[in-house]
Amino acid sequence: MDYIIKGANIYKNGKFMVSDMYVKNGTIAGVSPILSPLADTTVYNFDNAYLFPGLIDVHVHLREPGFSYKETVLSGTNAALHGGFTSVCPMPNLNPVPDCDETLKLQEEIIKRDAKVNVYPFGSITYGEKGEKLSDMNAMAGRVVGFSDDGRGVQSAEMMENAMKKAKSLGKIISAHCEDNSLLHGGVIHDGEFAKLSGIPGICSESEWKPIERDIALAAKTGCKYHVCHISTKESVALIREAKKNGVDITCETAPHYLVFDDGDIENHGRFKMNPPIRSRADKEALIEGVCDGTIDMIATDHAPHTVEEKSKGLIGSPFGVVGLETSFAACYTYLVKTGLISLQKLMALMHDNAMKRFGIGNSLEIGDKADFTVFDLSGEFTVNPEEFLTLGRSTPFEGKKLCGVCKMTAVSGDIRYGGNFNA
Repeated sequence: MDYIIKGANIYKNGKFMVSDMYVKNGTIAGVSPILSPLADTTVYNFDNAYLFPGLIDVHVHLREPGFSYKETVLSGTNAALHGGFTSVCPMPNLNPVPDCDETLKLQEEIIKRDAKVNVYPFGSITYGEKGEKLSDMNAMAGRVVGFSDDGRGVQSAEMMENAMKKAKSLGKIISAHCEDNSLLHGGVIHDGEFAKLSGIPGICSESEWKPIERDIALAAKTGCKYHVCHISTKESVALIREAKKNGVDITCETAPHYLVFDDGDIENHGRFKMNPPIRSRADKEALIEGVCDGTIDMIATDHAPHTVEEKSKGLIGSPFGVVGLETSFAACYTYLVKTGLISLQKLMALMHDNAMKRFGIGNSLEIGDKADFTVFDLSGEFTVNPEEFLTLGRSTPFEGKKLCGVCKMTAVSGDIRYGGNFNA
């Protein structure tokens, strides 16, 4: 279907302009202040709305194959559409783990059959994510966005160095879950005031930043493209800031919940349990500073659904992980842009531009690009109700929060797969 979107504030090349956009045969055919539709062209009037390139999330869990009772590729990518995302990168902690040609094919078949957005999988760093032997990176390199053992830290420096050398030779990114198992001691939340007052075992900040410190030295040594997943501590921010100054090829991400909450907000409920944990106010403030000064390159959700039953067992008994695809943009817009901490352009860099440049995915609404885009009513408000989610997961720390920014339409290759109606 060919159509014109009229009157939207369109984000292109780092700027917003009120324009019309013409979509023809699934691609961007024109962006101009005034476009006159042909007789048979559908017109969507989106005055006062904001049109962005489809958002990119470089860290999600779609749970297939192996854990389809938690999420499916279909439900997870429908949730992505609902949140304005057109490209997502699922992590490899699956069953079987995509660690060779055969196991990657199983995941690819499900993606081809069911995905509603562009899905760019990660291959694992090690076989089975066990940290004992490098995966068949050669066989997967042309079909994955990078390599990660997400959900587990690579404990051996020698193994990580070998992985970086191999990734460097293949032109691929290592996307690292940084966690030193020897420092965990059964912790489930940040080792801070709430942990002390409640008697719940804490996770120290060093368990995150020490592996980052190790990996920065290895990345400098090998020249590997290195990306740090879901940073949560002030020490992590400082280390990455210094590494960038020293010319290390490093980027990183954090998640919305680390920028909005601190451990003074935690309740003894599974919706506040994720790994790494929500940390102190000082950590949150350092993360916000890192977002503002460019140390932190991307905001990713670490969307990690579990069943309602699994997440109903409090902080100690629930598994790690919360959902985020359907609240990410609105949460960041509400708590970062509307509060004046960052501009809307900066948010787009964090949720699209920087991921596109670093991982080589997505587009920027240039003529001839695939028409992957999303439209938001930034004046619209909603109260987060997990029962309205399209993901199978229901656990989010944003439950009950009033957020600004309602997704009205998401299109992939010009096909409008979510929404389509708008009344400004």
